[in-house]
Amino acid sequence: MSATATTPRTVTLELMRGSRRRHRKERLVRVFFLSAAALGLVISLAIVLALVEQAIRWLFDIDLGWLWTEGWFPRADEFDLLTILAGTVMIAVIAMLVATPLGLGAAAYLSEYATSRMRRTLKPILETLASIPSVVLGYFALQWINPELVRKIFGSAGTFNYLAAGLAVGILTIPLVASVAEDALHAVPQALREGAYGIGARRKTVTTRVVFPAAVSGVVASLILGFSRAVGETMVVAIAAGATSGSLRTFNPLEGGQTMTGAISSLAIGSDQVRGSGFAFDALYFVGLLLFAITFLLNVVSERFVRRVRSRY
Repeated sequence: MSATATTPRTVTLELMRGSRRRHRKERLVRVFFLSAAALGLVISLAIVLALVEQAIRWLFDIDLGWLWTEGWFPRADEFDLLTILAGTVMIAVIAMLVATPLGLGAAAYLSEYATSRMRRTLKPILETLASIPSVVLGYFALQWINPELVRKIFGSAGTFNYLAAGLAVGILTIPLVASVAEDALHAVPQALREGAYGIGARRKTVTTRVVFPAAVSGVVASLILGFSRAVGETMVVAIAAGATSGSLRTFNPLEGGQTMTGAISSLAIGSDQVRGSGFAFDALYFVGLLLFAITFLLNVVSERFVRRVRSRY
């Protein structure tokens, strides 16, 4: 028998560096991704700078006393910020009162109680709620939630009110809260659950005292994201809360009124420039900047909280 001798290939520095063609492709891909990231940053900065410029110009043109009046009436030079801030907060709070228990409950079931097959089936169905157009939920709130639910419980509710709009926004927010929270719960190591079961803990105890505390960063992040989503909702509020060109200041959820997004949509279509104040349309830049600042602050708080309480396994 003859043995075939194989000559070992000499390892050189050029061989360790790899193919030049592959390096060129890697550089091209790196440049492409860097360009995409830089373009997104540039677009974001351009939007913010445009808002800041127009908002500052608008503030210098108006009387600052117009920012504290009896309501939001742009045609009459009444730009009460508390009116639209109160409406926005009411909508977001009502929405989270709906989305928090239902979203976290759905997340806990999918993560801790459902079988793998059931989880694969139910989670896509739950997430389809997010694909429902918000205008559909707006009319659902106007035609069913308000007459069949709100008015039967609170007879004094008007045709347009914050409560019906907030409930519809809460339905729209459930998939976001449930999906993010479920991912956080599912990522908790199985060893923690097995250790709790090993000392005799029941499933309810494991879920509430082991899994949820271990995934608290992701759970809180899901709630803050849901709140931001509720703050930025437009069409549901515009349809169900009666987002007309103006509204009086109110803190009653059974009454209709204006929110920040509703004010922007009303101003953007030019309905407040038909006749009256020349400062009305330009107010949307200031409201848009204020809305951006609120959502940005929520994201910063969420990121810092997640980093502080995040557990590494």
